[in-house]
Amino acid sequence: MTPSKANTCITSFFLLFVFLLLSGEAMSQRRRRGDNAYADTLKVDSSLLVADTTQKDSLPKDTTKIDSITLIPGKKKDPLSAPVVYEATDSIVFVEGGFAHLYGDGKVTYEKTELMAAIISMDMDSSTVFARGVTDSLGVIKGKPVFKDGETPYETNTIRYNFKSKRGLISNVVTQQGEGYVIGHDAKKGANDELYMRKGQYTTCDHHDHPHFYIQMSYGKVRPKKNVVTGPAHLVVEDVSLPLVVPFFFFPFSSSYSSGFLMPTYMDDSNRGFGLVNGGYYFAISDQMDLKLTEEIFTKGSWALGAEANYNRRYKYSGLFQANYQVTKTGDKNMPDYSVSKDFKIIWSHRQDAKASPNSTFSSSVNFTTSSYERSNVGNLYNAQAMTQNTKTSSVSYSRNFPDQHLSISGTANIAQTMKDSSISMTLPDLNIALSRIFPFKRKEAVGDEKWYEKISLSYTGRMTNSIQTKDTEIFKAGFDKWYHAMNHNVPISATFTLFNYFNVVPQFTYTERWYTRKIMKEYDMDKKQLMTQPGDTLNGFYRVANYSGSIGINTKLYGSYKPLFMKSKAIEIRHVFTPQVSFTGAPAFGQYYESYVDADGETKYYSPFDGQQFGVAPREQQGSINFSVSNNIEAKYRNKNDSLQKFPFSIDDFTTGLSYNMAAKEKPWSDMSVGLRLKFGKAYTLNLNTSLATYAYEFDQNGNVRVGNRTEWSYGRLGRFSGYSNSFSYTLNNDTWKKLFGSKEEREEAKRKAAAKKSGPEDDEYEEDLEDPTNPVPKKVEKVKAGADGYQPFKMPWSVSISYQVGFSEDRTKPINVHSMRYPYSINNNTVSLSGNLKISNRWSFNFTSGYDFIAKKIPMTMCTVSRDLHCFNMSASISPFGQYKYYNFTIRANASVLQDLKWEQRSQTQSNIQWY
Repeated sequence: MTPSKANTCITSFFLLFVFLLLSGEAMSQRRRRGDNAYADTLKVDSSLLVADTTQKDSLPKDTTKIDSITLIPGKKKDPLSAPVVYEATDSIVFVEGGFAHLYGDGKVTYEKTELMAAIISMDMDSSTVFARGVTDSLGVIKGKPVFKDGETPYETNTIRYNFKSKRGLISNVVTQQGEGYVIGHDAKKGANDELYMRKGQYTTCDHHDHPHFYIQMSYGKVRPKKNVVTGPAHLVVEDVSLPLVVPFFFFPFSSSYSSGFLMPTYMDDSNRGFGLVNGGYYFAISDQMDLKLTEEIFTKGSWALGAEANYNRRYKYSGLFQANYQVTKTGDKNMPDYSVSKDFKIIWSHRQDAKASPNSTFSSSVNFTTSSYERSNVGNLYNAQAMTQNTKTSSVSYSRNFPDQHLSISGTANIAQTMKDSSISMTLPDLNIALSRIFPFKRKEAVGDEKWYEKISLSYTGRMTNSIQTKDTEIFKAGFDKWYHAMNHNVPISATFTLFNYFNVVPQFTYTERWYTRKIMKEYDMDKKQLMTQPGDTLNGFYRVANYSGSIGINTKLYGSYKPLFMKSKAIEIRHVFTPQVSFTGAPAFGQYYESYVDADGETKYYSPFDGQQFGVAPREQQGSINFSVSNNIEAKYRNKNDSLQKFPFSIDDFTTGLSYNMAAKEKPWSDMSVGLRLKFGKAYTLNLNTSLATYAYEFDQNGNVRVGNRTEWSYGRLGRFSGYSNSFSYTLNNDTWKKLFGSKEEREEAKRKAAAKKSGPEDDEYEEDLEDPTNPVPKKVEKVKAGADGYQPFKMPWSVSISYQVGFSEDRTKPINVHSMRYPYSINNNTVSLSGNLKISNRWSFNFTSGYDFIAKKIPMTMCTVSRDLHCFNMSASISPFGQYKYYNFTIRANASVLQDLKWEQRSQTQSNIQWY
């Protein structure tokens, strides 16, 4: 031993001797004051006491510094296999008999065992400790013992623990297991870290000192991170014992996915009878994939099976696959109303991470069902979208880019279903190949100005389809001859030149070629006076249908600004952008793709054997048309108080009219005039109006029937015949918009500030943890409460109401025409208003509703109202649909924790299966 180490040991033993004398006097004084800090002291082996030479003074003068002493096994006795390290922020007092007392945030550590408390008493001879908290002047216990063995922490009132046997007695222990808390008033800790308790409680409420609800256990055993097994137990809600008693309870815990049974839900259906639904088994296959199998069974014979799998590979892909099959039996057997239907449903959603493969993507959005599945599924009574959805679409797509070759290839499978008539349109596959625009004549090393031919560019798009249209019940029975196969090639060649520095000239030549595998020959039936197809008229083979066309377009922009003459101060300035466009398109006739026939009137007419195929057919007659269009943009500015120009909140963003003239047409060369108007109100709202004006007027034929004649409306001094209009308008009104419209000046300024902050980015508000749900990893945005002018917190009730109005009107040809103006009267064919909104009555109460009114049918569509109440660890909701075709009610109160998802009470109306949908 070196002299320095010897001096250190001598000094340490001398200071320890002085410390023991002083602590003995202090203990006697405390006993005289009636301090009961040592009422539960235990004995510890004093031969294990060795001073920690890492500290110069085991009793430093500064009591804020932590005292630390280490116990190491002695040579004669070996009761412990590792050192015991303990420390305290206030003081450590040693007394005769081998006792040590830690005051002020004491901490004892042995191997993986850790104990922290305000007061800890140790018996060195028996290697046991006793810990408790301290009651302050207000009666609040502070510094309660927190015991941790491994990774499992326990919060207790008192604890007595032995390091050798790893056993202990605990009072009022609280330990978190999974999503819940286990509370034991009298508990015993075993050597394998298990807890045995009497009169324990299990709850998912984080107010475990006084939970809103709990399951009262007679006795139980807790295996941390594994399970809790109890004897007889009953439910207690708000300190009221409910007559819901079970002979035993088993709570499994796992930090990872675990397999287990899914408890079914009871259901009473008027047509199927009594049933159990959504029961089954959950398979935790891996961290990247799971599987859920469910079933439904009813007393009248209906049943269903379902499978749902989720998969997720980080930074690669994620998705969901769901398959359901159901057999629905309604009515009584051997009775006229008895029916059996077999349906299935497939849902597949797949998403690929964009970073996984930059040059290729794969995605899917499949929602395929038989037409009667949604009508017979019992779960759709409370799903308004599924009940009213008339069309379903599905697609699976893959694309691949080749940047060096300027090439991209993609393939898609598409399915479109119409639930009303069970029709289905499928394209499998739909292959596309595209060559991006290239400049074949551009020099690699340009010298001087760009040549005119270097501006010529070309591109290519090719598409191959394999499609069918049939009923969903016949899709798997259709043979190869029922499918239509086709491929389309399109090669546009174009360039852009500048003429006189102001006009843009864009010439273009387009070549199109179609490949078909069949053509259908037809014959005119004089008796039926129509074209007929006979068996054997469909000719299979390889057929080319090609055509080409050319066009040239000229456009420019004219800018103008002026000040209104009636404004003396000239404070308003109007800016007008005028964009005229003229284009010419021409194409020769391709009559070789048409067949002629003579109808019953002796007129020669034509049809194409390729009519109705995917990419159409080439035009039979020569074409040559001129297209005119004019676009306008008008906005105004005014000078504000700062003498700077500011835009008016209203502007005509776009006003476009278009018309074309077909030079090759023998009659009616003019097209209808298209009109489009886009209005902007402020920065947030835009109104689009689109319609058309018919060019040719009505006239009577020789039989007195109304038809479109060859005479234009212009010849009668009219601009055009208004054909009709349809549009929808929507607006959302909430607290901020209400203040902006009707609030005080201060409220309007505050609303404008919030609107500007939302556009610029999130406000710099504080983010605090969600105290209501401490397990939620996402912090909620919390605004600081500000007192009003009267010193009280202002009353706030967030709300929003969305109003949507759909309107459409057109010529009503069911009514007689006005013979003087040659106009049909107009009638409204669509006039509905939809309302939806939500109201947050308080932090825990919320109200949502959806409704509307159909002014034509004069009835209220499906209306839904939902009131929900957050009961902290419970949730209560009531839904009702009192109006419309589908009426129901539903009341549910359930626990929020997923581990107690079956702990619920539900009352709802009976489901109905015999509803006439269409």
